[in-house]
Amino acid sequence: MTDIWNRLKGEEKPILLYGTGNGADKILDELKRYDVKISGVFASSGFVRDRVFRGFKVMSLEEAEEIFGDFIALFSFGSNRPEVLDNIKRIMETHTLLAPEVPVCGGEVFNLDFAKRNSEKLYRVYNLLADEQSKKVFKETTLFKLDGDISHLFSCETHENEAFDILNLKENDSFLDLGAYNGDTVLDFINRVKNYGSITAVEPDKKSFSKLLKNTDGYNIEAINAAISGNVGSIPFSFKSSRGSVAGGDDFTDAVSFDYLCKNKTFDYIKFDVEGKELDAIIGGEKTIKKDKPKMLISAYHKSDDYFALPLKVLEFNPSYQIYMRHYPYVPAWDTNFYFV
Repeated sequence: MTDIWNRLKGEEKPILLYGTGNGADKILDELKRYDVKISGVFASSGFVRDRVFRGFKVMSLEEAEEIFGDFIALFSFGSNRPEVLDNIKRIMETHTLLAPEVPVCGGEVFNLDFAKRNSEKLYRVYNLLADEQSKKVFKETTLFKLDGDISHLFSCETHENEAFDILNLKENDSFLDLGAYNGDTVLDFINRVKNYGSITAVEPDKKSFSKLLKNTDGYNIEAINAAISGNVGSIPFSFKSSRGSVAGGDDFTDAVSFDYLCKNKTFDYIKFDVEGKELDAIIGGEKTIKKDKPKMLISAYHKSDDYFALPLKVLEFNPSYQIYMRHYPYVPAWDTNFYFV
């Protein structure tokens, strides 16, 4: 097979970007490495406006069709909104629509060369997965990362309720939310586990932390304004007032480790969604993973090597875990998670 980048390098049809923003910037930068040029940019209705992106006037889909006729469209943002996913399917009926995936938090692109160099680890994780749906998710999302064909994602998506069946949360379970954002996953846990034991929510971004406090006001939770790291202390941080806040940058924030949070408390269930610091967070929880074996949800889409580095590190600390994998409706392959039980 070839990957999406080399396919586009040999493409004769006009290539247009569908969408603007940070993801589109990353895709354009990667296309430049392959000497692939685009012919224009279009956006969904309501997002066109009178604006320019990277030197291209942003068009509507109808304008793009009038000017270029048949073309290759590159989906260049992320969404799980039903109306956006429906629009993707409509465009796929009349045009070739691909979604190049670039790492959310930096590092190597998951291209064919990357897959070949890490094939042993990828096959190892695939064979460790606990059920056929997990293997299907792993296979289809891996193929998507290579060829950009969105139908791979549609073929393996499930509802998140299925994952919570795997976790089998019970009354009096305690929850540690690493990367709590605005409290959305805390509230989801409260909705699922009415008589919970305790909740500790950790969020580094100051504005998101304020929303977390507001949205969970009236519930008995412990909220900590800090980042998750392999150690306790202070780390460089970039505050972006959203899910995009990440480690690294000119500012600093307090940091705590997974083991530190579990020093005087036991958690039944831990969620890791820490914007590319998942591996550091796992390393910082070695003692807890070995001793307590908590159920864990770990995001698998921030960096290319998350697909093998995260599960292999967990199993290094505690080989008795069963590993499941699920992908919820989202393009590109975001909202893809490992579940350890």
